[in-house]
Amino acid sequence: MKVIFYGSDKNSEIVLRLLEADKRFQIVENPQGAEVGVLASYGRILSAKELSVPKHGILNIHPSLLPEYRGPTPVPSAIINGEKKTGVSIIKMDEEIDHGPIVAQFELDIFPEDTSETLLTRAFTAGAQVLKTILPAYIEGKIELRPQDHSQATFTKKFTREDGQIDWSKPPEYQDRFIRAMLPWPGAWSNAKSKRLKILKAHLINGKLVLDTVQLEGKNPVTFKQLLEGHPGTKII
Repeated sequence: MKVIFYGSDKNSEIVLRLLEADKRFQIVENPQGAEVGVLASYGRILSAKELSVPKHGILNIHPSLLPEYRGPTPVPSAIINGEKKTGVSIIKMDEEIDHGPIVAQFELDIFPEDTSETLLTRAFTAGAQVLKTILPAYIEGKIELRPQDHSQATFTKKFTREDGQIDWSKPPEYQDRFIRAMLPWPGAWSNAKSKRLKILKAHLINGKLVLDTVQLEGKNPVTFKQLLEGHPGTKII
């Protein structure tokens, strides 16, 4: 099967590698003649013309249970919101973002220690495995596509670096989720000694947030204890 692939980051590479390793699929560079397209974590919106080129359209691997968490940040948004489960949806793309009918969908647990990075890796790995399983049947027209219930749609936004600032007025449980959700991008941060301080790792003990690893702007990562030893009286705001 000739497949045109669209992806632009390391999560995309997970899917591409698994497709390339399967001798049933041939990854082609020209969409003309491709039987189907596969898109995973791609940084550009495809035009209607591009969507129509592959014979059987383009399938998108999206790491949420659509129509929930449409948009660019479904995984960090789910972690921040304290969700216990998320999932992966494989949809046939249309001209609207994360809007097309569902080809396959399954749940994934969100573990207490999950960061966006670990959960995205797990989601795209599982999504690629399911995609390989269903792709032949999809091309043969043996899968009935299920329209999304658009009335139940929720949406996420693209994060900027400023979105990583921690709100210390929130409960410790929220702060813990926020730090994990912001890894790797944009990174959770606060201010210390008039510089930006990244919070790389933290954990909860008896309902209190304990900082483990931090990185002061322009410096290497250190334990929070080392930061206080090197900069006595440091206040985080």
